[in-house]
Amino acid sequence: MNQTTHTSQTQDNLRSEARIARGALHWLRQDLFVDAFAFHPMPPLEDAKVARWVPWLPERLRHGARWLPHSIVGLFAGCVFLATLAERHGLGPVHGVFNWIVCVLLAGPVALTLFRPVGAFWLSLIGFVLALGGSGLSSPLAYLTHLAVMTLVVLRTRPRLALEMWLVTFAVAAVLTSVVSANAGDLPPVAVFSGLMLTAVAAVRAWREERRHVVETQTATAEERSRRTLLEERATIARELHDVVAHHMSVIAIQAEAAPYRVKDTPPELATSFATIRENAVAALTELRRILGVVRSEDPDAFAESDPEAPQPTLASLESLLDSVRSAGLIVEAVITGAPRPLPQGVELSAYRIVQEALSNALRHSPGADARVEISYVLGGLGLRIINGAPSRLAKPSPGAGHGVLGMRERVQMLGGEMTADHTEDGGFEVAAFLPVAKTSTKAAGETTA
Repeated sequence: MNQTTHTSQTQDNLRSEARIARGALHWLRQDLFVDAFAFHPMPPLEDAKVARWVPWLPERLRHGARWLPHSIVGLFAGCVFLATLAERHGLGPVHGVFNWIVCVLLAGPVALTLFRPVGAFWLSLIGFVLALGGSGLSSPLAYLTHLAVMTLVVLRTRPRLALEMWLVTFAVAAVLTSVVSANAGDLPPVAVFSGLMLTAVAAVRAWREERRHVVETQTATAEERSRRTLLEERATIARELHDVVAHHMSVIAIQAEAAPYRVKDTPPELATSFATIRENAVAALTELRRILGVVRSEDPDAFAESDPEAPQPTLASLESLLDSVRSAGLIVEAVITGAPRPLPQGVELSAYRIVQEALSNALRHSPGADARVEISYVLGGLGLRIINGAPSRLAKPSPGAGHGVLGMRERVQMLGGEMTADHTEDGGFEVAAFLPVAKTSTKAAGETTA
C-alpha cells in the first residue's frame, strides 16, 4: 500500500514538473519566436516629462529633446560599429568581408531595438556567435554589445525576457565553446555578471510597470469618485426638482378640483375645463416621477434620441419599425388584440423601445429566424410579447450582449410593470412584458383626445 502511494505521488510530481516545463517552453516560444520581428517602435518622450526634466530649455529645443533616447541609442550603435571595425582590422585582408558582416551584426541590432526589439536580440546573437567563432572567446566588445542589446530589449518589452535571453545566450555560448574547443574560463564570470546586470534591469522594468499600473488605478479611482459625485449631485437635483414641481402641480390639481364648488351654477363647459386641468396635472405628476427615475439613473442618455428635436416614437410608428427590420432580413408579423386607445407618452415610448430592442436582438442573435410581435390592449394597461424562433445560421459574436435585456427591464420597472425574458424550448427567445396604465392617466388622455 505504501509503495503504491509513493508511486502515485512520484507520478503526480512528474506530471507537475512536465506541466511547468511545458508552460516555460510556451512562454519562451511566445516571447522570443512568435512575431519576433514585429514592428514595435519606441515612442518619443512626453512633452510634460521633458518640460519637467529640462524646464530651462526653449520650447523648440524641448520638442526636439523628445527624441533624445533614440539619438543616444543611434550614437551608441555608431560607436559599436567603429570600435568593432577597429578591433578586427588587424586580422588581415582575408577576413575583410567577414569583418564587415560582424560589424553590421553587432552594431545594427543596437539601433534595431528602437523598432523591432525581439528581432534585434536574434540578430545580435548571430553577430555574437560569429564574433566569438571567428576570434575565440576573448572579445569583450562582443559580450558588452550583446549585453547592451539584451538590456535595451528588457527595458522595451517585459521583465521575464531577461531570464529567457540569458538562458538562450549562454546555452549557445556553451555549445559554441565545446564546438570550437576554446577556453571556457571566461564564460562563467561573464554569465554571472550578465545575470546580475539583467536582473537589475528587469527589476527596473518591473518597477516601471508597477508604477504605471498604480497611476492607472489612481486615475480610474479618481474617475469613479468624480462619477459618484456627479450621480449624487444629480440625485440632489432630482429631489429638489420633484419637491418644487410636484408642489406646484399638486396645488394646480387641488385648485382645479375645488374651483367648481366655489361658484354657484357652474356652467358645464367650465366644470369640464377644470376637470381636464386636474386630470392633466395628475398625469403630469405621474410622468414627472418616471422621468426622475431616468435622472437618478447612471445613464442619462438611455432614453435620448439621436435627434433631440425629433418627436418621441409611439406605437403609431410600429409599422415603420417593422418595415425597417423586414428590410434588414427579419421575417416578422404583428398581431394587435383589443381596442387600440391613446396611452400616456411614457408608456407608448417604453413599449416602442421594448419592441425595437427585442427585434434588434433577434436580428443579432437569431439570424434567419422568424419573429412575432403581439400587442394586447387590456383594461389595466398594455401587454407585449415578442418571440423569435431558433437561428438558421451561426450568429456573429456581438459585444455587449445582455445590456439590451437589462435596458428593457429598467423601462418596465420604471413604469411599475412586470417582464420576463428567456429562451424557448425550440431554441428561440421570448420577451413578455406588461405595462400598467393608471385610470386617471387614461381618462385624461381620452378627454384630451376628444
